[in-house]
Amino acid sequence: MDLQASGPPSDSPAAETWRQLAITWRNRALLLLDHLPFPVAFCDGDGVIFLANPAMAAEWGMFSGQMVGHNALDFFRPRTDARLHPIAEAVRLRRRARYPVEVTWRASNGVERYGEMDIDPVSDTPDAPLVLMLLLRTVGEKTEPDAGDPAEPTPVSEVEARILALTAAGDTTAQIAKSVGLTADGVNYHLTRLSQRWGVRGKAALVARAYSLRVLDSTQWPPAP
Repeated sequence: MDLQASGPPSDSPAAETWRQLAITWRNRALLLLDHLPFPVAFCDGDGVIFLANPAMAAEWGMFSGQMVGHNALDFFRPRTDARLHPIAEAVRLRRRARYPVEVTWRASNGVERYGEMDIDPVSDTPDAPLVLMLLLRTVGEKTEPDAGDPAEPTPVSEVEARILALTAAGDTTAQIAKSVGLTADGVNYHLTRLSQRWGVRGKAALVARAYSLRVLDSTQWPPAP
């Protein structure tokens, strides 16, 4: 005895109604994506972009369709490749979590920008292949030093400096996350990166190092960059 799949037959009026409803909601979702003011893109598990909204494409002076088929790494440079390994593992093991990655890129006006990209493995159904949703948050732009000034590399980004100042003031991770517009995991990610960069362990040592490098102003209270 043959068992038919549950649901209306593919040629039934009910099936046609479901198809039209699916098309309607797909079009609404695409319209919403087009009008979002912040950059969003979707790519497959290998990082190849198949959908990008105008805000994302505008970073390079492109149209959305021009980004399709390119790898996301053609546009962004992660601060460290090590942050990509957990994402590849999440796709392989079908894990769903948010992975913040610090990235830099050169905008259409030639200015070097830096920020944080949240990467979320998602799928339409539990059994469907995972795709990656990319949400870009611009933090700032790199400025060139004046010709008469000695070239001193900035030891931290603007968001890192704010996190350090709030840490020095005694704020909790949750309070810092709310203040700078990141998740708690994003704050911990920045603190861990700074600790690794400066070779220190613990928040107290991290704050002390920030003062010794003049990242934090020792003459001000509350602490400030």
